[in-house]
Amino acid sequence: MQTIARVNRVFRDKPGGLIVDYLGLADELRMALTTYTENGGTGTTAVDQEVAVTVLMEKYEVCCGLFHGFDWSAWTAGTPQQRVALLPAAMEHILAQEDGKERTLDGVTALSKAFALAVPNPKALGIRDDVAFFQAVRAALAKSTAGDPRPEEDLDHAIRQIVSRAVSSGGVVDIFAAAGLKKPDISILSDEFLEEVRSMPYKNLAVETLRKLLTGEIHGSMRTNLVRARSFAEMLERSIRAYQNHAIETAQVIDQLIEVARQMRAAQKKGQDLGLTDDEIAFYDALGVNDSAVQVLGDATLTMIARELVKTLRKNVTIDWTAKDSVKAQLRIDVKRILRKYHYPPDKQLLATQTILEQAELLCADWAETTQTDEVLN
Repeated sequence: MQTIARVNRVFRDKPGGLIVDYLGLADELRMALTTYTENGGTGTTAVDQEVAVTVLMEKYEVCCGLFHGFDWSAWTAGTPQQRVALLPAAMEHILAQEDGKERTLDGVTALSKAFALAVPNPKALGIRDDVAFFQAVRAALAKSTAGDPRPEEDLDHAIRQIVSRAVSSGGVVDIFAAAGLKKPDISILSDEFLEEVRSMPYKNLAVETLRKLLTGEIHGSMRTNLVRARSFAEMLERSIRAYQNHAIETAQVIDQLIEVARQMRAAQKKGQDLGLTDDEIAFYDALGVNDSAVQVLGDATLTMIARELVKTLRKNVTIDWTAKDSVKAQLRIDVKRILRKYHYPPDKQLLATQTILEQAELLCADWAETTQTDEVLN
């Protein structure tokens, strides 16, 4: 009760107030806390603990089944270093199973909720270390590679603290550290790091590491370069789908994902070699430069088109331009005029115009904000 009260203070802005809203039992535990407080800490809770313990043991058996045949005794008896070293093998064990990752994420979440209701029953405390192990593996599997933690991830962390202080020594496990890898500069995906991943003894974990890295890169591109993000997302999805359907071996999908990483890096380098800004690279890609009919124009011409598009569109877009048909129509005319000026293939102009305007919509908010700031400063 004291732990839940502390968590409640940390997450006081959460709708409904209590951390237990996350468990879907706000009314019952709010009543329990009220009873506990009004009776000087001696009241009985509204939740029948025997029922809670029964549910807990059911969820516990599910998680034990997921780790059947895997020895995690070092989690309790080992040093902190040995506990962390146990995680890559545990993740490999889960990832090698059919839908193992999803079943573990769901199973451990259910176990955590049941545990939060069953403590301090002796049966619950008796499996505390195992629950902490399951949660550490889940955290490593679920951890994102980019962006700030989401609120529900903060809540997950709070519940882990209820389970055992053993978790607090490691916090949310970094997938790279757990796998024994140096954390790379994700924006570079160097050959050295890619080869390090290729040589990992845990091949399913290597696939998961690459998938998370590439997904983070693609999500980053989605905010600025629509065409590139779509293209690499499709490549990644094809490889992962074939892997999940057992159409290709683990070693093959690792090779394919490494090739995707190298192509992403090459695409970025090409734009830099052409002397284009990030905005110009995005419109260069939107021109469909991989199309054979477009390639005949050559990089020099495509570069000039990209630069003129940025200059023209940036000058004319506003934050709300997509809601104004007259502005959209004028921009469409401007784009077609530029494409004709440089003899862009006529049969490709319609698709290119549509893609260019979609790319402009992605960037227009930043452009409009920058323009307004410049006007104020001037």
